[in-house]
Amino acid sequence: MTLSFTTRWRDELPEFYTALSPTPLHNARLIWHNAPLAQELGVEDALFHPESGAGVWGGEALLPGMSPLAQVYSGHQFGVWAGQLGDGRGILLGEQQLPDGTTRDWHLKGAGLTPYSRMGDGRAVLRSTIRESLASEAMHYLGIPTTRALSIVTSDTPVMRESREQGAMLMRIAESHLRFGHFEHFYYRREPQKVRQLADFAIRHHWQHLQNESDKYVLWFRDIVRRTATLIARWQAVGFAHGVMNTDNMSILGLTIDYGPFGFLDDYQPSFICNHSDYQGRYSFDNQPAVALWNLQRLAQSLSPFIDIDALNSALDDYQHLLLTEYGVLMRGKLGFLTQQQGDNQLLTELFALMAREGSDYTRTFRLLSQTEQQSASSPLRDEFIDRAAFDSWFVQYRVRLQQEQVDDAQRQQLMSGVNPALVLRNWLAQRAIDAAEKGDASELSQLQEALREPFRDRNDDYVSRPPDWGKRLEVSCSS
Repeated sequence: MTLSFTTRWRDELPEFYTALSPTPLHNARLIWHNAPLAQELGVEDALFHPESGAGVWGGEALLPGMSPLAQVYSGHQFGVWAGQLGDGRGILLGEQQLPDGTTRDWHLKGAGLTPYSRMGDGRAVLRSTIRESLASEAMHYLGIPTTRALSIVTSDTPVMRESREQGAMLMRIAESHLRFGHFEHFYYRREPQKVRQLADFAIRHHWQHLQNESDKYVLWFRDIVRRTATLIARWQAVGFAHGVMNTDNMSILGLTIDYGPFGFLDDYQPSFICNHSDYQGRYSFDNQPAVALWNLQRLAQSLSPFIDIDALNSALDDYQHLLLTEYGVLMRGKLGFLTQQQGDNQLLTELFALMAREGSDYTRTFRLLSQTEQQSASSPLRDEFIDRAAFDSWFVQYRVRLQQEQVDDAQRQQLMSGVNPALVLRNWLAQRAIDAAEKGDASELSQLQEALREPFRDRNDDYVSRPPDWGKRLEVSCSS
């Protein structure tokens, strides 16, 4: 298939970007590419073996039809209006037109200085590109909406963060990079006509079924609320903390975007803070649902010049119900309940209380729970708890609830094993791949990527073991 690129953003939104090309790195070379995604996009293998240099993956060449640009947007960061932001180190190379009529953005992160770099250097480091590539692919195979990673390039260009690191580039793929912050930018500049222009663009290309509806804007915003609520419920169910939920890091399509100081729960700590720079815990794991609503409220404010306030508030009022409904479905699945019954929430709450008190491993707990036999008083999960009496008391109630389903163990265990992953991207696994790659060995990166494609498969290697002590002490900041 010949790759075809369109220029909708450039042509339809002329005042929403700055046109410019990437700035190549010194001695850039490709160290990883996503073969399954490349196949989906119709990218030929030959493109990953350029005759010299890093080719399009390192910003050294453009494919026919690409027209690179940096988007402008603004946002609230840690709850404070930060003003103009924009693509400070990323460049949208082009929008690939797929045979089914949809498009995919090709966005090169670490592509150099742009007018929106502010005090930054426009670069990404190998560490951060590896983390994003691993996280986005892990989330994809867990069934959570996300951007994707197509390639990683490293180089000899030095980049200063907390220490001197290797400059790198990541090719990020997404249906769209539209963020809450795009709309905030023009709202706060008192240009409501451009906010509406951006809304029309979004509906025309991503909500085509709403174009002819008389109340299309209200229906559109309601769907953004629904997508956001669903996304956050899925984060909470799998134990994922994003770490920096600023409004400029929120996708209107409900995608997980801008991976930085993320973290999957190891020990179950509801107040887990994965971002070392989040001193007040604004983006702690248990705060994510409330922060997402706050961000939606900021988006609603930006849309208020042309959408009725009462209609916006009505849509926002649905958020909690949508979130709890989705979360309830997901957690009943993790517990092995096929029906909804009174007392289910109490069982989950009591299990979480036990886990929090003992620092139980979140992923491992639910995976072992999947092996429960409803007629047996023994459980492989029991040995994970110090307070055996407390666990036994809970487990008796849990078995009674399972027996009410009238589903045999084999069927239920299969269903539970399909929603309770054996493998998630723990920070220590990512760090091990980073350490090896920084020494010139990308084999661990490739092996871990391959493993993450099958998160629900039983394994007997250390990918599914508890993290070592050093793995629990990793500090991850926004520079990650």
